[in-house]
Amino acid sequence: MVRKVAVSSFLGNFIEWFDYASYSYFATVIAVVFFSNSNHTVALLETFAVFALSFVLRPIGALFWGSFGDRHGRKAALSLSVLLMSGASFLIGCLPGYATIGIAAPALLLLLRMVQGFSASGEYAGAATFLGEYAPTKKRGIYCSLIPASTAIGLLCGSLMATVMTSVLSSEAMASWGWRVPFLLAGPLGLIVHYIRTQLADSPVYNRMTEALASAEKKTGKGQSPLRMLFTYHRRELLISFGASMLNAVGFYTVLTYLPNYLTETVNMDATQANTITTICLVLYVGLVFLMGHVSDRVGRKKMLIAACVAFIALTVPAFMILNTGLFLPVLLVELAMCATLTANDGTLSSYLTETFPTDVRFTGFAFSFNMANAIFGGTASFIATWLIYVSGSALAPAWYMVAIAAIALVAMIMSHENADKDLEHI
Repeated sequence: MVRKVAVSSFLGNFIEWFDYASYSYFATVIAVVFFSNSNHTVALLETFAVFALSFVLRPIGALFWGSFGDRHGRKAALSLSVLLMSGASFLIGCLPGYATIGIAAPALLLLLRMVQGFSASGEYAGAATFLGEYAPTKKRGIYCSLIPASTAIGLLCGSLMATVMTSVLSSEAMASWGWRVPFLLAGPLGLIVHYIRTQLADSPVYNRMTEALASAEKKTGKGQSPLRMLFTYHRRELLISFGASMLNAVGFYTVLTYLPNYLTETVNMDATQANTITTICLVLYVGLVFLMGHVSDRVGRKKMLIAACVAFIALTVPAFMILNTGLFLPVLLVELAMCATLTANDGTLSSYLTETFPTDVRFTGFAFSFNMANAIFGGTASFIATWLIYVSGSALAPAWYMVAIAAIALVAMIMSHENADKDLEHI
């Protein structure tokens, strides 16, 4: 059962992040296909705006899927959400462009991205919660690190596809059909994951919690909803978890999805070189994220997350200065360093958030804090970075933005508690 949970968690997150990677890495093509603006920068901003707006529903979706998962089980929530998520991605691949249906094209793109965002909002949190509840206490960090690893592998496959397709296809072929391929793949993958999840059983931790709640409800005649319990008794945990998730949101989207566009649009680096660097970084990320999860089992989540915040504050601005040289080897080394720093956060965060909330509100608390941070700071990262450069004229503007976010996350982590050694039933 643990193996099945791990496989289904991996594949569900893979689909979600392969879709996000495809949208980000093919953003320049999507801008041409779906928007009519003759100003390329404005069209690109419109493309990133659709990406950002798709995150608006993520907090609402997080409350829905989190409450659903806490009430009816992790299995039920994850089985249904993956169908909606992969279906929306598949339909994006079928959409006609602006030249065919005019303004309806970007409108439908936005609608499907919002459906995708709503349905995907419970995936990361639900998969981490599900896997964390099955994992041994002393190995919860490395087990939960499978979740960020699966997101990176989704991005890696998206990066590889973008690198290969931009190398072998003409711009006309890319605009005509090439960009559609990764979205169409989500359909069959989603059906496979749905089938696997229908064969799962909810965790023993969750089942014992539901039995205890059922017994309590029989005695009192009433039960409290996960949402009411979360916002009544766990506001401090929510606030700290939101702050901790901010760095993940901005760091992940900036380092692993925005930088290829930054290097090509701002630094004027060759697109193939930029995508190749990102591909190499993603390979390192996958390896290091497991290592960081293992280290967090030894030293604790709080120390790891504080170290990541301090490193981003100290290194981001100098890193962007080197990125602006546009030289392949220095850019590669700097991105590798930023990626390694990011894994200290990402390899720890999923287990940290799983341990922050008790079982009866674990899915809801994780999903809401994580998705609220991603809605405000993650989905907007590419848009804000592009806009900051546009209005300030400084290529370093995104770096200072990341430093500010890391400083806020640092304050949140200083206020947090260490729960790495606790049994999830006793948190």
